Amino acid sequence: MNPTDTKTMQSATADPDSADAAAPAMIEVENLDFFYGQAQALHDVSIRIPANKVTAFIGPSGCGKSTLLRCFNRMNDLIDVARIDAGRIKIHGVDIHHADVDVIALRRQVGMVFQKSNPFPKSIYENITYGLQIQGVKDRKQLDEVVEKSLRGAALWDEVKDRLHTSGLGLSGGQQQRLCIARAIAVEPSIILMDEPCSALDPIATSKVEELIQQLKTKYTIVIVTHNMQQAGRCSDQTAFFYLGKLIEYSKTEKIFTNPAQKQTEDYITGRFG
Repeated sequence: MNPTDTKTMQSATADPDSADAAAPAMIEVENLDFFYGQAQALHDVSIRIPANKVTAFIGPSGCGKSTLLRCFNRMNDLIDVARIDAGRIKIHGVDIHHADVDVIALRRQVGMVFQKSNPFPKSIYENITYGLQIQGVKDRKQLDEVVEKSLRGAALWDEVKDRLHTSGLGLSGGQQQRLCIARAIAVEPSIILMDEPCSALDPIATSKVEELIQQLKTKYTIVIVTHNMQQAGRCSDQTAFFYLGKLIEYSKTEKIFTNPAQKQTEDYITGRFG
């Protein structure tokens, strides 16, 4: 890493308490400027996200948190007017916009769970195996093992093991969201992105997903966008607060919620705006 890189990483974790500076970084964002057409959505964002932790992005609507999340698996590439104007993003130390990076392989490595559960109109079994089958995996025994392992990983196996060949659309909302998580982990990613995964769920289903997030972080790096302050406090190890496309503060979650360094962060946490 050259001296400029070192300076960048220090600025992203300037607070000695922030973001577990000693932990290995899974995702590194360096001086990122992002635009939709002429509108700038992210301003000089630098952040270092450690492996096997849960990092929460919080902030008011339109502050750039979902935009940044979708940069990590290059989902924004699908939007014609979207572009990165400056900066870079590295995962496992590799610049994800390098010409040699296979975007399909990147998206296998960086799974995504959306705000609204979106199971395919297929059976539960086919939802889980879809990603493997398009990779050419045909062995039934291997597929069976992946289905059970993924559904157990998503804390759903006991609820659906007797109905694997019925439609995933027949599950409850909370079960559908956990099915989408199982589908994401079936292809063995290293990172799982979650964009407000509980916003459409009732409190009981939300609690199950939150418990699942805590279990999953032992194997995966998780980044979650949430408007729910209590959820961020319960689920995450560190929290990043965004406002108007700028990263205002990034630190351990306990510090963000009990002793934030920036008044803007305190005002948002305490409900004075947002």
